[in-house]
Amino acid sequence: MAKLIFADRIARQGNLKLGCAVVIFDAGRQRILLTRRSDNGQWCLPGGGLEAGESAAEACQREILEETGLIARVTRLIGVYSDPHMLLTYADGNGYHLIALSFEAEVVGGTLGLSDETTDAGYFTPAEIAGMDVMAHHRQRIADALEDRPAAFVR
Repeated sequence: MAKLIFADRIARQGNLKLGCAVVIFDAGRQRILLTRRSDNGQWCLPGGGLEAGESAAEACQREILEETGLIARVTRLIGVYSDPHMLLTYADGNGYHLIALSFEAEVVGGTLGLSDETTDAGYFTPAEIAGMDVMAHHRQRIADALEDRPAAFVR
């Protein structure tokens, strides 16, 4: 039996981390909600790491509420992302091979606001997003959400 060898992949240098990202469209499905991170100033989708004992949907709801003040309901899985050639490194020097689940959600309550993790938030068109400093690994998730395909991407 053949054995697969992936020793050259940078993600082998980190620990596994399971995260979620959430795409929220405005009412007309023309714009997407982005937040600006307080730690690096880049724009991104709301999201973060799953905590022990919570479901993926609960993690999405928690992260959306923490980062934006909005209450949301997860409606569909957009994709699963596990690039073995990307190592997500935090300011403390810890590196992670990120396995990210990207979901679409709809707002059901709350008021858009900021948190200690965000310095700005708003809805933007795809054309506006193209010119923004968006976290590189979120660009694919946004593009996949815009395809509005019923089956999830596995990347």
